[in-house]
Amino acid sequence: MEEGKVLNNRYQLLERIGTGGMADVFRARDLMLERTVAIKVLHEHYSNEKGFQDRFRQEARAAANLSHPNIVTVHDFGFDNDQIFIVMEHIPGRDLKTILRQRGRYSIEEAIPLMVQACAGIGYAHRAGLVHCDVKPHNMIVTPDGRLKVTDFGIARALSTIMPDERADVVWGSPQYFSPEQAVGEAPSPASDVYSLGIVLYEVITGALPFTAPSSEELARLHLEQPPIPPSEYIPDIPPALEQIILKVLSKEPAARYRTADQLGRVLLRFGTQREIAPPPALSLTPEAVSTYQEPDSQPAVSSPPPAVQRSQPVFTIPEISMPEVEIPEIDWMSVGLGLMALIAVLGLIPFWIYIYILYNPR
Repeated sequence: MEEGKVLNNRYQLLERIGTGGMADVFRARDLMLERTVAIKVLHEHYSNEKGFQDRFRQEARAAANLSHPNIVTVHDFGFDNDQIFIVMEHIPGRDLKTILRQRGRYSIEEAIPLMVQACAGIGYAHRAGLVHCDVKPHNMIVTPDGRLKVTDFGIARALSTIMPDERADVVWGSPQYFSPEQAVGEAPSPASDVYSLGIVLYEVITGALPFTAPSSEELARLHLEQPPIPPSEYIPDIPPALEQIILKVLSKEPAARYRTADQLGRVLLRFGTQREIAPPPALSLTPEAVSTYQEPDSQPAVSSPPPAVQRSQPVFTIPEISMPEVEIPEIDWMSVGLGLMALIAVLGLIPFWIYIYILYNPR
């Protein structure tokens, strides 16, 4: 597919902005709605498979129903010039993999918000009953203002219909990022996406992958058998709590991981929130708050200790406590007078009751 071509008499391809093993991505113009879109055109050897076309339509319809701030919106899909294409919103930004190649890694303070957004988008798809199957930084677009959007939902699952026995990267995800169960050809689950998110989190923070090998088969074996290198080997000052989160996500057994991307996102958000809470301020001793004790003139002078051991004694002052002013209410003399009159009346009845008692109880 070349630049300048118009698909289905509606979408004009403007420029190629990406290419991969299964598709080319173009910035295009929707001539009907007069807006810029992104179009992924699958290579012909995938498009010619009838089973794939049917499954792709099914997956594309499901993806088009996903509406979330962290998911690239699918506008349309079609078939033209013997090639399947899918029309998506155009996101001004770069994929996360390209950014990592250029900058190496993100700081923890930068990485956590990005991964929370990725978990939010994929978690929303999990609640809708969809599994991404190919979570990797290549499928995450980061905008200049730090927003992250996940793309390519369902394409890997559609590819599995035409190559059910194939374990290549175009079927059940890329070998560097797929889960142990994907490595043996099992169908992915939400826990599989969580594992892949863990690989991405590992790479974003350390700048390295937990498993590297020259072949897909060797990578599959490492995912199944080899424990990952602890992130602290790359980042010695990584918080232990974050390292535990990453290692839990990369568990070989799906049941040992967080169950969904939503759950992982909440854990990361809680970790990030705790880090944002400022520690209690350290005691700051200003020169005004520190005084050196001096002996009275009548005492003999004592030689000062060497500077290396000389210490000034801090004087801790108790801060003045400001008590709220208590307003004394004005005395209501009328109420006081009425009260006294009532008291006198009650006391005046005492002789009367004594008279009555003597009257009816004579000696």
